[in-house]
Amino acid sequence: MSSLNSRRRTTLRALTTVALAAALLAPAATAIASGPASPAASAVSAVSAAKSAAPIRSQKLVDGSTARIYKLGAHHYRMDNISRDGHLLGTLEAKNADAGGQHNGMFVVLTRDGEVVSWTGRARYGAGTFPLPDGSTAKVAKVAAGHFTLKIVHQGQVLGTLVANNRAAAVNANGMYIVLTPDGTHSAWTR
Repeated sequence: MSSLNSRRRTTLRALTTVALAAALLAPAATAIASGPASPAASAVSAVSAAKSAAPIRSQKLVDGSTARIYKLGAHHYRMDNISRDGHLLGTLEAKNADAGGQHNGMFVVLTRDGEVVSWTGRARYGAGTFPLPDGSTAKVAKVAAGHFTLKIVHQGQVLGTLVANNRAAAVNANGMYIVLTPDGTHSAWTR
């Protein structure tokens, strides 16, 4: 019975999503067909262009997978992580800020300028105070379930703060790359 209810909920969610998408995209489709571009039409065409863009370069990641990097605009990049056998493992998008994540022990940062850095190890978990590779300190605090903050502190001054609230946060802090995930896992690496 639980499986049937789960399928009903999934079907209901899918139908709701389709109805919402149709309601939001119908005016954009009409605007495209009827003449001058509206902001909604521009947004739809920007999404289409981003999906059809060719990668500007590819780069091997530390775990052997491949990062395909796409330039979507000024300080706006997307990285698709492709497995050795050609499957999409995940996507990062950096728009005017760095983006990052963690998958199977590998940490990845995509900067707002399209640079990709990956590393394994050095993972720490949960709240507390932890040394960082550049000599500063990470002060990690749990705010709520799925919500952690990490403050980069040097000589008593907070130099920056990462907030992972239901999605990972990352930064390139002058050559020190840091990823913080919503479960409190964090890692830092320098070249």
